[in-house]
Amino acid sequence: MERARWGSNLGFILAATGSAVGLGAIWKFPYVTAHQGSGAFLLLFAVLTLTIGLALLRVEMSIGRAGNAGAFGAYRRLGGTAWGLVGLLGVLASATILSYYSVVGGWTVAYIWKTLTAELTRDPDTLQAGFAALAQHPWEPLFYHALFMLATVGGVIGGVRGGIEAIAKVLMPCLFILMCILIVRGLMVPGALAGVTAFLIPDFAGLTMQSVLDALGLSFFTLSLALGIMPTYGSYLPQSTNIGRAALTVALLTLLSCVLGGLLVLPPAYALGIDQGAGPGLTFVTMPMVFSYMPWGNFFGAIFFALLFIAALTSSISMLEVVVAFLMEHAGLSRRAACVTAGVSLFFLGVLASLSMGAMPALQWGDRNAFEWLDYTATNIMLPVGGLFTALFAGWIIWRKLQDEWHGEQTRSLITIWRRVLIGVLSPIAIGIILWNGLRG
Repeated sequence: MERARWGSNLGFILAATGSAVGLGAIWKFPYVTAHQGSGAFLLLFAVLTLTIGLALLRVEMSIGRAGNAGAFGAYRRLGGTAWGLVGLLGVLASATILSYYSVVGGWTVAYIWKTLTAELTRDPDTLQAGFAALAQHPWEPLFYHALFMLATVGGVIGGVRGGIEAIAKVLMPCLFILMCILIVRGLMVPGALAGVTAFLIPDFAGLTMQSVLDALGLSFFTLSLALGIMPTYGSYLPQSTNIGRAALTVALLTLLSCVLGGLLVLPPAYALGIDQGAGPGLTFVTMPMVFSYMPWGNFFGAIFFALLFIAALTSSISMLEVVVAFLMEHAGLSRRAACVTAGVSLFFLGVLASLSMGAMPALQWGDRNAFEWLDYTATNIMLPVGGLFTALFAGWIIWRKLQDEWHGEQTRSLITIWRRVLIGVLSPIAIGIILWNGLRG
């Protein structure tokens, strides 16, 4: 059977950027950046994204196209059965993250409706209690989780061109337009411009080695590395596509999305004296408080959570495609059957994650519940292990094959030497440190 192909380079770039942006740019990037001191951390994040992050992004896309298969198949074809396990780890990481990511995506759906219909409050305790009531309810989050998973399956079941690419061409422009609308509205809050200065102007005094690790880890998270996504998407690329240029475009658009996410969240929070480094709750607890200070706050709050929903959906579609491609290639399922099988299975795994938030305390082991264990296993173990072996695989096992993918670039050029050192030496060291740090945490 002939492999599906992207209809255009633009479609591929928008789909890959949608995967990379996800909730990371709007949900995770602002609070991590604020916690680390904003401007200097932003600069550090940009440097690491455009060096190590970009190098591995290009490698993963190249592995997919050279292997002409999804993550597991591409690694196995290029390096043998043992290296196929690295690709399989990416498939498992995408499946694991999507199971609980869909629960979070469901929360965004719930908050669109709740923000439109509820009276906004400035009391943080009331907002925290409202979020806890949703997350810990025995069935309400499951309803929204089901809606989000259905939307994800609907985006993948149409195929590469008719589903993923067509949706990306609509949702990604919508994402950027909504971000710009909300940024303009947020900057109208008195004192918000001072928050822009605090966000963008570097102050290197607060940077530590932990800042470097957090910046590199955040770069991997926002670029969707080691999830099997970029090899799978790369496998749909024609030989005529310049992978280096495509990877650079995706990295730059991802970086732009993160900056816009910071401008969206941090300046109004700064102006209103709200803790910008409040952690994951910044989105679901702090941002509704910000909108309570605005005229038409319910309307703009609903737009914000619609924006979050779009960002989450573009990323969840890419994760499901990794699993679907694996089932199609190695279990012989049709696309429709693979979508239903993966969607239903991961929905029920997500049910356990949701119920562990409070409805079923028995789903807690040690100091973490099922939701937290899934997150810890995927982000602290699967992603860094996958990234580590991908860097070693690219730098030492299939380097010459990658050179062919990059149109036979001279192997003795200084640029090639630098790339090999960056991919085969520096990246494994950096990822190994992240893995060690994550396991200790």
